[in-house]
Amino acid sequence: MSALTVGAIVFACVLGGALFGMFLGSVLPKEHLSAETKDVIKVAMAMVATLAALVLGLLTASAKSSLDEKEGELRSAAAQVVLLDRTMVEYGAETKDARDLLKEIVAERISQIWPDENKTMTPNAMRHGTGIEAVQRKLLDLSPQTDAQRWLQSTALQISNGIAAARWTALEQIGSAIKWPFMAILIFWLAVIFASFGLFAPRNVVVTAALFVAALSVAGSVFLILEMDRPYAGLIRISSAPLEAALEQLGRP
Repeated sequence: MSALTVGAIVFACVLGGALFGMFLGSVLPKEHLSAETKDVIKVAMAMVATLAALVLGLLTASAKSSLDEKEGELRSAAAQVVLLDRTMVEYGAETKDARDLLKEIVAERISQIWPDENKTMTPNAMRHGTGIEAVQRKLLDLSPQTDAQRWLQSTALQISNGIAAARWTALEQIGSAIKWPFMAILIFWLAVIFASFGLFAPRNVVVTAALFVAALSVAGSVFLILEMDRPYAGLIRISSAPLEAALEQLGRP
């Protein structure tokens, strides 16, 4: 389910709760809407509102941290690709095939993951195509003649292991880490809070418009949380710029 769909569901539930509260306020007997009742509902909803605000804040911070972490991992992998290429250059001309293959792999990965002009990432593409293991096989086929070449071969293999680990780490992080039962409870809290708003609110256009804007704002916050939690697709997504910059450095003497 996309973040936009979830945001629309949240908006419908929250605004629906407000409208339902306004409806209840118009049909309930007067004795059920006394000042004492209003005070009790205000105190109870203040507690629920505090919990909802705390959860929304924690989810926003967690999603932003996850976004920054994944973007940092991509930048680190791009730097390791360039370092691997430079290490193979230092080894000598025998690594030309491995260097050409590395460049092909990076170019293929960019075209698979960011296929169109809008750079929309398709996470499933990360599971397919030639991996860094092909470069490792070529490195293992080398026959170093000096201590320097042996050290460079070992270093190149270590760097390639880091690149492989980064790929599988990214695969493990695909998808949302937010649990849907948790999100359902949060939506329920928000709907109840807005129902309490509508219960005692005047029935006029200004109040309805204010509740509409508030519901849209809450739904927008949930939308942003889900977008940041799944940065491989959507409006808030990781850029291909680090890998493209690395690709420009590959193949240079």
